[in-house]
Amino acid sequence: MKKRIAIIGSGFSSLAASCYLAKAGIEVTVFEKNETLGGRARQFQKDGFTFDMGPTWYWMPDVFERFFGDFEKTPSDYYALEKLNPAYRVYFGPNDFLSIGNSLKTIKDTFEVTESGSSVKLQQFMDEAQDHYAIAIKDLVYRPGLSPLELITPVTLKKVGQFFSTISSKVRKEFKNPKLVSILEFPVLFLGAKPSQTPAFYSFMNYADFGLGTFHPKNGMYSVVVGMKKLAEELGVTFLTNRPVAKITVQKRKATGLEIDGKFHAFDAILSGADYHHTETLLEPEYRQYSQNYWKKKIFAPSCLLFYVGFNQKLQNVSHHTLFFDVPFEAHAAAIYDHPRWPEEPLFYASFPSITDADCAPKGCEAGIFLIPLAPGLDDIPEVREEYFEKIMDRFETITQQQVKKSVIFKETYCIKNFIEDYNSYKGNAYGLANTLLQTAFLRPKLKSKKVKGLYFTGQLTVPGPGVPPSLISGKVVSSLIQKEIATL
Repeated sequence: MKKRIAIIGSGFSSLAASCYLAKAGIEVTVFEKNETLGGRARQFQKDGFTFDMGPTWYWMPDVFERFFGDFEKTPSDYYALEKLNPAYRVYFGPNDFLSIGNSLKTIKDTFEVTESGSSVKLQQFMDEAQDHYAIAIKDLVYRPGLSPLELITPVTLKKVGQFFSTISSKVRKEFKNPKLVSILEFPVLFLGAKPSQTPAFYSFMNYADFGLGTFHPKNGMYSVVVGMKKLAEELGVTFLTNRPVAKITVQKRKATGLEIDGKFHAFDAILSGADYHHTETLLEPEYRQYSQNYWKKKIFAPSCLLFYVGFNQKLQNVSHHTLFFDVPFEAHAAAIYDHPRWPEEPLFYASFPSITDADCAPKGCEAGIFLIPLAPGLDDIPEVREEYFEKIMDRFETITQQQVKKSVIFKETYCIKNFIEDYNSYKGNAYGLANTLLQTAFLRPKLKSKKVKGLYFTGQLTVPGPGVPPSLISGKVVSSLIQKEIATL
């Protein structure tokens, strides 16, 4: 008789795990509290405009290829990809920007024009970053974080110094131009921590950026969700939406099922891809691994304030991905990590998918997604959201030298309260736990409950960390752990 597993949540890690478990012959049912699948990677549509609500960057294509390859498929069986050129544009002031091309050669040329001699240093930096990428992505991140011994290999022993220096010190030692420093420090923001707190080993994110490039899936990142759902259904996975879980039932320290809408549903094991902290609140206190004090002490990656904006004109002087680094990074970072507060002058990011993908907006219009990183747990009220929209729109107009506010057809906002309401996110965080040295690998919350047999976790609060590719990896790693133990459950 088949073993039966329930998965809570339908984000990337849950989708990945569902595929691996179903392939192993396990009967899998996914319960999603919202109307649509995808977790933070849902889609929002209005008046002919289409927006990715969460992730907008498609990096590390090899991780997606490896995922689909495990099922003798390819990403192209489920969605189409286009490599962006430029990958993105970074503004440092009005009409003052650098564009990052789609090859290392063009990027080196950009660096050399900006700082004499930097192209040679960049090549050396990238050679090391590629080496780190090979070690991390092909090996280390596919380990379950059960023991510090997982990190000790003949290769990593030679790299130990890279774990005790930081990205910031590494970059600033070699590059002096502040624009180049900003661009090289930018990728680790995807890991949810300041460059000054992120181990130098994580320069592999720079290889993901400059070495592998930035892509756009046709119809947005949500098309990846749709593709993974289709694969999962082909493997026999059942998806149920509008099913918030009220309780994880436990008998004799063994997970026995879920309570949903007042009814008990029996399963042999439970895997939660929902917020880790929230998942443990579904248990009786005696079965929770981590206290409130534990979570309070953790360094969380940022939350964010998002605007989904429909414009009735095509915008000028922007790329598909556009970053606005025209204000000091240190002050904004301090407002996130050191003394949590709303930043006075926020850096922000904008995505205009309709530049690449015409189907994302009506003809002659533009779809814009604007994101301001924030400390989780801040007071989030409509008046503040409106204040910050005006702030970034004023700067956007000045920096890109165009009038856009009069062209806004509509805007929808999404912030800390929404992350809590829709995803039960701890303090409304958007990206999980920051990947600092003391929150890496075996130092992150565990994939397997130490108090309840048959209860497992996956996603951005456990290994390997925040981001879409790490979430796919997390789903694979936890499914391997479950498969080893399923006969005993």
